Amino acid sequence: MDLGISGRKAIVCASSRGLGKACAAALADAGVNLVINGRDEAQLARTQAELEQSGVSVSVVVADVSTREGQQALFDACPEPDILVNNNGGPPFRDFREVDREALLAGLEMNMITPLELIRACVDGMGERGWGRIVNITSSSVVSPIPGLDLSSGARAGLTSFLAGVSRSVAATGVTINQIMPGAFDTDRLRGGIEFTAKRTGKSAEELATARAQGIPARRFGQPEEFGAACAFLCSVHAGYITGQNLLIDGGAVNKAF
Repeated sequence: MDLGISGRKAIVCASSRGLGKACAAALADAGVNLVINGRDEAQLARTQAELEQSGVSVSVVVADVSTREGQQALFDACPEPDILVNNNGGPPFRDFREVDREALLAGLEMNMITPLELIRACVDGMGERGWGRIVNITSSSVVSPIPGLDLSSGARAGLTSFLAGVSRSVAATGVTINQIMPGAFDTDRLRGGIEFTAKRTGKSAEELATARAQGIPARRFGQPEEFGAACAFLCSVHAGYITGQNLLIDGGAVNKAF
């Protein structure tokens, strides 16, 4: 399927690895020119080289996207993005009793405030040009909380509720805003969570990974490429009538009808 976005410009946050990288790769395959972001300069350079094989322009911004300087650097590299993919690392696995005020504020900044600031910086420009796609990577824990990720779940749920109204207020301008809620995808973050649980329980990481995969109806972890393809579709010309929605991609793990 031709996604109809070849030649468009996208900012993809936290895209040197994992799900962010998968989204950038799918957009590159669709012909979208990219600004990618991360804090590991060497890893970003490797990702840039991979993405450039698709024949698109790939610019790199080495920065923490939660800082004003990092956000400014993104928009300096791409002043008029057609597509914004919001992604950011989440707070580490931690018992809620260990989450103090400083950690609470940091978690909200990373997973709620930062994406809102980035959206505010570009959504009106998209609307003036009559076209825009904003996709926020949240988590299945928004609808099915995971113990130890309470701060991440809460901040991302706040983002989701905040944007429920915003998305509808800009829909007539040709701009869509949607969220993708990933379940268990085979990424560094997933493996880190399994290692955290292994240390806490005394079980092996391999044993825990196998058990967790078997608890998913699909009997496996998702592959990042599957996630990236879904993101690219939501950024396509075919998704212009989809806005204010939350796409759960979890192999059927969350047992609900609606």
